[in-house]
Amino acid sequence: MPRPTKCRRVAFLPGVTYFKPAGIPLRALEEVRLSIEEAEAIRLKDLEGLEQEEGAEKMNISRPTFQRVLASARQKMADALLNGKAIRIEGGNFEMSPRRFRCANSHEWEVPFDVAAQATLQLCPVCNAPSVEPLLPAGFGRGGKGRGWRGGRHSS
Repeated sequence: MPRPTKCRRVAFLPGVTYFKPAGIPLRALEEVRLSIEEAEAIRLKDLEGLEQEEGAEKMNISRPTFQRVLASARQKMADALLNGKAIRIEGGNFEMSPRRFRCANSHEWEVPFDVAAQATLQLCPVCNAPSVEPLLPAGFGRGGKGRGWRGGRHSS
């Protein structure tokens, strides 16, 4: 019996999740499904330019697993681009990183992704200072070793 799949840590959800070739009606297209964690692997390796080891650390997975996720994503993208298929980004087995904030008085706190996505934080919860700035999640800066947030798991 295989081990259960470990949730992959994701720090970004794409704003656009569907791409299709121009000039072909939607009903005539085949579709390729790219999971959220495959999109994250592409983002980390190809857009951010990280090495596979760094990308694996940020996603909280092993380097060989990162390589498999990345290879799967690239194969799907190549299939869609070269064979005229639509790409849908959705689902997968992942967890969102929290969003971390700091006020002008140096108080820091974390807010779960789904809460941070619904509202703009304007006041510090400790001192009510109006100057609040977002920080990178723990472990998402260069050389960080944080383990991320364990709540808010998403899967499909």
